[in-house]
Amino acid sequence: MEGLQTRLTIYIGEDDHWHHKPLYHEIVRRARDAGLAGASVLRGVEGYGASSLIHTTRILSLSEDLPLVIVIIDEEAKLRAFLPRLDELIGEGLVTLDQVEVVRHGGRAE
Repeated sequence: MEGLQTRLTIYIGEDDHWHHKPLYHEIVRRARDAGLAGASVLRGVEGYGASSLIHTTRILSLSEDLPLVIVIIDEEAKLRAFLPRLDELIGEGLVTLDQVEVVRHGGRAE
């Protein structure tokens, strides 16, 4: 995979679940099952979304619903075909697609 590709970015909360399991885990599982190139889950230290409620790791704040971002980069057609698999999972959150240039992509040596 190189050159112009598409990035799917999914913004959810750490407290979001699917059938009593973390939502991010189900999204990553479905991405793998769909044969997408890879997925990464990133945990934010602070953020807010549509509710305008700030979620933070600061010790004085009791918020535990920290922001999570799932990033998947692959061919646009593959990602667009994957979007319906997210429809039943994401009630709150943000999903974006944008074009990126891949300059290097490789796996680890066994």
